[in-house]
Amino acid sequence: MPYFVYILECVDGTLYTGSTNDLQRRLKAHNNSKSGAHYTKIRRPVVLKYSEKLKNRSVALKKEIALKKLSRAQKMDLILTARH
Repeated sequence: MPYFVYILECVDGTLYTGSTNDLQRRLKAHNNSKSGAHYTKIRRPVVLKYSEKLKNRSVALKKEIALKKLSRAQKMDLILTARH
């Protein structure tokens, strides 16, 4: 089953990185429901800035960990590169 890693930009300008098997549902949860991550719940609305489809949960979690180790500048470079 495919999984996604994603980076959100919060209303305060901070970035949040996560993974999911249903990107649209998770984005909706971050913005609207009580089931969104606490970090984004208090920084709504959030906007999807980057996503990458991966082959399974294991690969996605490894990629999520790698993304979380990046600096903000490196994440912004990734976001800008992915758009072009």
